[in-house]
Amino acid sequence: MNLPRGKSLPGILYVVATPIGNLEDITYRAVNVLGSVDIVAAEDTRHTARLLSRYNIKTRLISCHEHNEAERADMLVKKILAGSRVALVSDAGTPSVSDPGYRLVLAALEAGLSIVPVPGPSAPIAALSVSGLPSDRFCFAGFLPKKKAKRGELLNSLAGSEQTLIFYESPRRLAGLLKILFDYLGDRRAMIAREMTKQHEEYIRGPLSELAEEIEQRQSVKGEVTVLVSGKTPLNGDAEKLPPALEEEIKAAVSGGDVPTSRLAADLAQKYGTSKNKIYQLILEFKKGD
Repeated sequence: MNLPRGKSLPGILYVVATPIGNLEDITYRAVNVLGSVDIVAAEDTRHTARLLSRYNIKTRLISCHEHNEAERADMLVKKILAGSRVALVSDAGTPSVSDPGYRLVLAALEAGLSIVPVPGPSAPIAALSVSGLPSDRFCFAGFLPKKKAKRGELLNSLAGSEQTLIFYESPRRLAGLLKILFDYLGDRRAMIAREMTKQHEEYIRGPLSELAEEIEQRQSVKGEVTVLVSGKTPLNGDAEKLPPALEEEIKAAVSGGDVPTSRLAADLAQKYGTSKNKIYQLILEFKKGD
């Protein structure tokens, strides 16, 4: 619903998408809403203040981030119940998508309040649109769990999916993420999207092994990063469906007994575009039966 500037419905929570980089990537409707509500609840008030200033918006700002969201949610719900109009924004993109906002939205729903999305920029969708990977179905996985066991559990559950997989990662951990994805998913087609819509935006496409090598050679990586990986295909499918030629190579290598298991698994994973972990387990099975 487009609203005339300066007008809005009372007692509503707006969830407003904001630019992921370029400040011109904001909708007319978002500017309208941000300028007409009573309060803008922002992940970082200093960051959002620059956006509001760019469009000469004077609306009151309050913080609503991961460390105070529970407390803020209670306060904001009371204000909305009393008739205030509140807009929720994150630092970039759509609130509650790997950003604060979920608790406030849930609290507003439980209070029976009206919640209106004001759609706009989204890093996963922007990256997917230029990736060259299948976009009819995709899975947004966000940031991987920090604990190794939970991370492995999640990636094992995603390994068999035919959907394009989308991940977030910090620049300093990007090299590690690419190696982990290679180990669990194999040498699949992938893309790194860095600093999207900003001055130094960059898109790197290729097999995971090549992307990992490219990032490893750089002294540093800066900016926001989104990583997309192709889903399971006949060439990177389950271990039960591995090509017969691959099994023959494993048998021959095991019989020779010269190549370390880890190195053999890595070499064959790259050659056949499948998971290093799956090949590693298959090699161990052949060794047991040898």
